[in-house]
Amino acid sequence: YGIKWDPTDTDSSFPPQWERLWFLILTSSFFLTLVWFYFWWEVHNDYNEINWFLYNRMGYWSDWSIPILVTTAAGFTYITMLLILALCHIAVGQQMNLHWLHKIGLVTTLITTVVTMSSIAQLWDDEWEMVFISLQATAPFLHIGALAAVTALSWLVAGQFARTEKATSQMLMFTAYLAVVVALYLVPLTISSPCIMEKKALGPKPAILGHRGAPMLAPENTLMSFQKAVEQKVHGVQADVVLSYDGVPFLMHDKTLRRTTNVEEVFPERAYEHSSMFNWTDLEKLNAGEWFLQNDPFWTAGSLSRADYLEAANQSVCKLEDMLEVIKDNASLILNFQDLPAAHPYYSAYINITLETILASGIRQQAVMWLPDTERQLVRQVAPGFQQTSGLKLDAERLREKGIVKLNLRYTKVTNEDVRDYAMANLSVNLYTVNEPWLFSILWCAGVPSVTSDSSHVLRKVPFPIWLMPPDEYHLIWITSDLISFLVIVGVFIFQKWRLGSIRTYNPEQIMLSAAVRRSSQDVKIMKEKLIFSEINNGVETTDELSFCSENGY
Repeated sequence: YGIKWDPTDTDSSFPPQWERLWFLILTSSFFLTLVWFYFWWEVHNDYNEINWFLYNRMGYWSDWSIPILVTTAAGFTYITMLLILALCHIAVGQQMNLHWLHKIGLVTTLITTVVTMSSIAQLWDDEWEMVFISLQATAPFLHIGALAAVTALSWLVAGQFARTEKATSQMLMFTAYLAVVVALYLVPLTISSPCIMEKKALGPKPAILGHRGAPMLAPENTLMSFQKAVEQKVHGVQADVVLSYDGVPFLMHDKTLRRTTNVEEVFPERAYEHSSMFNWTDLEKLNAGEWFLQNDPFWTAGSLSRADYLEAANQSVCKLEDMLEVIKDNASLILNFQDLPAAHPYYSAYINITLETILASGIRQQAVMWLPDTERQLVRQVAPGFQQTSGLKLDAERLREKGIVKLNLRYTKVTNEDVRDYAMANLSVNLYTVNEPWLFSILWCAGVPSVTSDSSHVLRKVPFPIWLMPPDEYHLIWITSDLISFLVIVGVFIFQKWRLGSIRTYNPEQIMLSAAVRRSSQDVKIMKEKLIFSEINNGVETTDELSFCSENGY
């Protein structure tokens, strides 16, 4: 195995300096890849949002989430296996002896992880808030897992402690391990989760609004999507409104038609034009469903029935009027508006046209949540029953002064304290976009009144938060786990000291020489010489202690 040994090093339990450096790099890589893997796994809630963000950057649609997840998992597994093998070597008193290929792989993985994490921090800094939110759901269980891992590591640490001859080395090793253990025992003091509460204090289940309809079951912002949302008995829907060049309100999220229609096939020379610069007669010619089946943004197209598949493939751009006809008796509505180009003929009148369309549909005014700040005073006069909604996070007093009764915010922008403060001020909060049951559960425990979701068909089946634990029960589990860990660690240290304390430290040449019984080779002679010089350096001068070396073996 190419074992290397310095005969002047009397403390064989500690590897040479460069070996320590590689072990430090390996350990750092493990923790960095662990954080990155945890991050990318938890942001599964926002995969579609991240893909859309990258689409706007690169100009074409591609699902980057799964390749990144697979690559991250592979890198983390590789580093973990290297670390386990390194710890096994150390446990038996050997050095790591990393092959140069592993050293290249280790450094490459470390650099790639650092660069990727830095890029996400710069391009999508909001997403790192997801880590802190997710810890409200996972921290109690991660603590138990980390406690088990550190307790198991005590076998290795205790073994090294017993083998080490230098008191200074023993003290450093024991102090470092003790600091980690104590810190881990006290970590629950910093854990705060809204789901650590009494069951009787749990509020009602948050109402669910379909984000652009039901985009996991049908192409977003199409008539089929809103029909599916109504079938799921959602509380409401969210839609994005644009005004065509000839004054027809229709539904479209992006500024261009490229992502969600076949505009590049029908009008290739106009593919990059703003969607509002098309007449309705041109918009009617576009297919708004085939992209959903081809790109499969939520990996759900394959689960559609044959009838739904064919219906999705034939969807067209949806008028606001047609969508209102579907939802007016069944759901509430929250509207987002796109700003029109200055050259648009209805640039100054689109609010009036949209208002007329909404009021003419017969939908109850109380069911409409009006989000745009533009012409809000006019809207209050024409439709006093609309729920004035803000997309800006402001203090409760300023919101009341503006006549706002509801907020529509990204879930990363609001804390549990904010939700309570707004509730005390009689302000309702709707958070978007919430797709994962664990995130829905955390927001439920926090008292959030409603959420906007791509996966309304999934969240409506969540009958109760994924976990809910009374404080006394959590404290009992915490203290019991710490006590068990402490007793196991003490027992392991005592046993390892008893088992290894009286065993003399042998270097690799001694072990290999013992195995080379009656072999006459140049390698064996070299090992004999090294062993003799090692014993002399350790202060062995009597011939009796060297008498086991003979010409015929040992």
